[in-house]
Amino acid sequence: MEKLKTSLQAFQLLMHRNLLAQQTCIGGKCITGPLPSNIKTIGDLVNRVVQFLIPLAAVILLIVFIWGGYEYMMSQGSPEKVKSAQAKFTTGIIGLVLLLLSYIIVKVISGIFGLGGGII
Repeated sequence: MEKLKTSLQAFQLLMHRNLLAQQTCIGGKCITGPLPSNIKTIGDLVNRVVQFLIPLAAVILLIVFIWGGYEYMMSQGSPEKVKSAQAKFTTGIIGLVLLLLSYIIVKVISGIFGLGGGII
């Protein structure tokens, strides 16, 4: 238990440190990195990536549902086409559950380590 506590404290320390050097000055010339200035920690970077990936996954999920619905309508009662469409719906539902779980997990972890607004 003590090892887990130490590992969590080390992780929290890493998340709050300024590890993403965005500006280096050599010989009077400064080079600025590609990240925006509001990204200072790994937590900020993860937050930005998640803000991009979750809506992208939702759009892909919508396309899977539309594709499954189209296949179901065009199956004309053919058992193998109906089964294929139902498999797409099943895949979409599993994707939706995984998407919601990933969102909740990221929010809970960010709330625990003080990286974001918590669950809500």
